[in-house]
Amino acid sequence: MALIETRNLWKTYVMGDEEIHALKGVSLSIERGEYVAIMGPSGSGKSTLMNLIGCLDTPSQGTYLLNNKEVSTMKDDELARIRNEEIGFVFQTFNLLPRATALHNVELPLVYAGMSKKARLEQAESALKRVELSHRMGHRPNELSGGQRQRVAIARALVNNPSILLADEPTGNLDSKTGVEIMALFARLHAGGNTIIVVTHEADIAAYAHRVISIRDGQVEKDYTQTPHQPKAAVVAQAAPAMA
Repeated sequence: MALIETRNLWKTYVMGDEEIHALKGVSLSIERGEYVAIMGPSGSGKSTLMNLIGCLDTPSQGTYLLNNKEVSTMKDDELARIRNEEIGFVFQTFNLLPRATALHNVELPLVYAGMSKKARLEQAESALKRVELSHRMGHRPNELSGGQRQRVAIARALVNNPSILLADEPTGNLDSKTGVEIMALFARLHAGGNTIIVVTHEADIAAYAHRVISIRDGQVEKDYTQTPHQPKAAVVAQAAPAMA
């Protein structure tokens, strides 16, 4: 059974007297352990598709199965639970709490999950170790570089051991060198067994994925596998212990 399966997904917005079809019958499946880039220009529907996959929105028509659960008809509280259990989000703007340390930012999803303080601190420390940021866990976001802030955001996304790591333009606010380091981290996390979906409009970021789903005018234009580009920083990372 596929980790993600969508069948004839439509998303329609009503703007006055006009209906805007952001998605027009998208059907696709993504297996556990895949590294997929969803690519398309502005207005293509890729962000709408990301919101549906991430359970941030529900389709107007069609079916979405996540980990064999029918989520397309769930109510808001059920969707919130699925988001916290199944999906780790990484955003372009990091979305960190400015007054909280890296450690406390990372443990936040575990607070919502109702985990004990001791257990969640241990799990948050482990997640920061996975992104090689143990030495900065007591620092606040304004004391960290852009790349370090994104690593904190990735650790927060990983802390619940989600089924999917869903990244929206994860290098959009980073310089090119730091962007390569973040893509090297994604390559290492994927090698350790994580399912990764990167949403991007940049071909050079999509080049790191093993599969590309190209969206145009609300439909799947292309869906193909490729030999991924290996970031130079990944050469160093290969010597690191395998991820759990």
